[in-house]
Amino acid sequence: MILVTGGAGFIGSSVIRHLLSDTTFSVVNLDKLTYAGNLESIPDSIKSNRYFFEQVDICDIAELDRVFSTYRPDIVMHLAAESHVDRSIDGPGDFIQTNILGTYTLLEGARKYWLSLEGEKKSNFRFHHISTDEVYGDLPHPDEVTGELPLFTEKTSYAPSSPYSASKASSDHLVRAWLRTYGLPTVVTNCSNNYGPYHFPEKLIPHMILNALAGKALPVYGDGSQIRDWLYVEDHARALVKVATKGHIGETYNIGGHNEKRNIDVVKTLCELLEELVPNKPEGIGSYSDLITYVKDRPGHDVRYAIDARKIADELGWTPEETFESGMRKTVQWYLDNKEWWQRVLSGDYKLGRIGEHG
Repeated sequence: MILVTGGAGFIGSSVIRHLLSDTTFSVVNLDKLTYAGNLESIPDSIKSNRYFFEQVDICDIAELDRVFSTYRPDIVMHLAAESHVDRSIDGPGDFIQTNILGTYTLLEGARKYWLSLEGEKKSNFRFHHISTDEVYGDLPHPDEVTGELPLFTEKTSYAPSSPYSASKASSDHLVRAWLRTYGLPTVVTNCSNNYGPYHFPEKLIPHMILNALAGKALPVYGDGSQIRDWLYVEDHARALVKVATKGHIGETYNIGGHNEKRNIDVVKTLCELLEELVPNKPEGIGSYSDLITYVKDRPGHDVRYAIDARKIADELGWTPEETFESGMRKTVQWYLDNKEWWQRVLSGDYKLGRIGEHG
C-alpha cells in the first residue's frame, strides 16, 4: 500500500495513474482538494478496487493518524504542496503553512506510525519526499559562461529565491533532520520543470496553449531568456515510483529531462505545433506567434535551472523516455483532445460533486 499526498494535483495524479496502470500497488490518495486539486485527473480510479481517497489536510494530525492506522501504508510519497511561484510572491502564508508546517505534521504522523510497526513492516517502510530544483537557486546563463556549463547536482548548496522555493527548501531540511535525529527512513527527490497532460492551466505551457487557442496574448516574462530543464510528467512519475521502491535510504536523487530550453523557445515551439495541428486560427490572427507579448519580469526571477540526473540513471536505471519534441507534441495533442477537462477546470465546474463521485 502506498500513501500519496497531493494525489489530486498535477504530478501526484500522474503518479497515481502510473501506479494503477503499471503496478500492483494499492493507493491511498490523501488530498485537501485546494484550487489545483482535481480528482478528474485520475479517470480510471472510479473503477479500481486498489484506489482509496481521503480528503484530508496534511496539517491535521488527528486525521493523519486515522489514515495511517486505517490503511497501514508501506510507503509514503509526499507530493502535497503549494507550488506556484507567482502565488507565493503575492501571498506567502499558504506556502509556509502547507509546505513547512504541513510537512512537519506529516513527518510526525509518519514517525508515530513507523514506531508502532514491527518486523519487516517496519524495516521496509519508506517516506519519500518530492521536491524541486528551485531550492538550489539558479545557475549562470550560457551567455555568461566560458567552457562547460554548471548543473545542479545532489550536493549543490541550497539558495532559494522565492517564498515558494524557500518553503520547499525548508521542508527538505525537515525531512533530512527526521532521518538523522529520529531514524525515520526517508529519501528525497528534486525535479526540474514538469509538463504534460492534466496540468493546471495557470502554469506556463497549458496557459500558452489555451491562450493561443482563444486568440489571447501569450505573456512572456522579461525577454524570455530564462532557461529551464523540461521533464515530461509521466517520465517523472516513473522515476518517483522507482525511487520510492528502490531508492537507498538517506539519499537524494535529482530528476531531470535533459531538455534545457529558453522560455521564449518553449512558447515558440508551442506556436509551431499549433500552426500544424490547429491551422484554423481565431478570427484576426495571422500566426500564433503574433500573440507573443513581453511583460515586466517576475521579482527575483531565476536565470537558469539545469539538472544533472546521472545519479538516478547510474544507481536506479531511470532515464526519460520522452524527448522535448515528442513530449511537447503529446502535450499539445492532449489539450486538443481533452477540451472538456480544461474547460471544466477553467470554469470551476470540476469542483462540483467530486467527493460523491470519487469516494
